[in-house]
Amino acid sequence: MRDHQSHSTIPVRERAIAVGVATPHVHRRDVEEYLTELALLADTAGATVVAQVIQERSRIDPATFIGKGKVEELAQLADELEANLVIFDDDLSAVQVRNLEQILQRKIVDRSGLILDIFALRARTKEAKVQVELALLEYLLPRLTRRWTHLSKQYGGIGTRGPGEQQIEVDRRVIRRRISLLRKRLEEISLERAVQRKRRRGIPRIALVGYTNAGKSTLLNALARSDVFVEDRLFATLDTTVRAVQLSPTHRALIADTVGFIRKLPVYLLASFKSTLAEVVESDLLLHVVDVSHPRLAEHIRVVQETLVELGAAETPTIYVFNKVDKLSDRSIIPHLSTQYAPSIFISASRGINLIALRELLLRSVREEQLEQAIEFS
Repeated sequence: MRDHQSHSTIPVRERAIAVGVATPHVHRRDVEEYLTELALLADTAGATVVAQVIQERSRIDPATFIGKGKVEELAQLADELEANLVIFDDDLSAVQVRNLEQILQRKIVDRSGLILDIFALRARTKEAKVQVELALLEYLLPRLTRRWTHLSKQYGGIGTRGPGEQQIEVDRRVIRRRISLLRKRLEEISLERAVQRKRRRGIPRIALVGYTNAGKSTLLNALARSDVFVEDRLFATLDTTVRAVQLSPTHRALIADTVGFIRKLPVYLLASFKSTLAEVVESDLLLHVVDVSHPRLAEHIRVVQETLVELGAAETPTIYVFNKVDKLSDRSIIPHLSTQYAPSIFISASRGINLIALRELLLRSVREEQLEQAIEFS
């Protein structure tokens, strides 16, 4: 998966340059923020971003994405910094990657490829591995001509994980056959999950949704007093975890922690995780967890809302849970946020701030839902 020194088991981190493009439709300041997020993704995947490059263009270059002159500058910078990986914040065509590889003589990874690589690294359960392999193969299929046949053995690491490394020289017909098999497996898993959800009917179901690293798993641990894996990195967990939470002596709810969403989440990844995300679609209530201390929280909220529309869960009752309030430097934004995003509550899951009020809010919501159902069936 990663390169290793012969005398040590410590993995050697790849050195990467992150590249973004500012256009008349995407401002430079936004691209700077996007590259900061890209650097966090790279860190999760096992690379250190040693430089960030922003190219301003009126339009994307169809041959090299950033223009041949800029690519030559990039090659010189990569030599100076001894970078062996170049990561683009946008998706690249097969032609663009091939041209970039020829000039740079380094691995080229686009945003979708990086996210898929992280999912391949983080997949633990059989279901997650099937979902990730399916997404990787669907990503690989139109790019077979440009897998790094001349670079993969030399560099390994990011972008060569999962089935990609094994499928470099496999033809499309074999990959399509494998995709078909994986889809059938996911259908079987989906049916199994549906049976499990059917058994839980009668108990209110709540799903945690939010941008990756907003603190969903920390919140689940705090509410359920459980030990779900938590790490301060993007996509720390992929599998849906369901825990029972006692809201009162007579009211219990099931709370599901789901995979985090992110800007430009590859569509095939969203499709392959359909069985996992069914917990979101079939929930009675959504807790939209937001990192209130993040400078781009409004964009994070919009990305999650758009993803919920794609999943068909946009109409599900939602409470906005603004987390990490202890890290908020300017609290004057709270009244505005509470008005703009209602109903909402401000908490710190890690420090236990306002969790009692959140439990009370959940209890009221559950009671109202049960009352509505009783009226509907009376």
